[in-house]
Amino acid sequence: MNDDIASRKKVAGEKYCSDCGQVISEKAEICPKCGVRQTAAPSAFGTTAPNGKNKLTAALLAFFLGAFGAHKFYLGQIGFGILYLLFFWTLIPSIIAFIEFIILLTMSDEVFNARFGNT
Repeated sequence: MNDDIASRKKVAGEKYCSDCGQVISEKAEICPKCGVRQTAAPSAFGTTAPNGKNKLTAALLAFFLGAFGAHKFYLGQIGFGILYLLFFWTLIPSIIAFIEFIILLTMSDEVFNARFGNT
């Protein structure tokens, strides 16, 4: 009987567990069979960290509003965001934000999730 359940085809609203392959609800965060947390499927804007932060969004904020620290606020680094706001007139935060923009674009999803995914 277990073979019948495991070999069952998924239908609309279902997906396969990323670890054990069991058919589970598409909205399930944790597989009821093996207990493994399911990762979010990549969207058009890249993968999203467990806390909902997106690498591309952070990079674009760093590029367009980095002088004001918008990307720092988005990533949960409020102290650095305030520091950027205090010194934006010196243009130093603009230069740093452009460097951070490049770093965010070249950073792997795993590193991004490890660094910013739990804030």
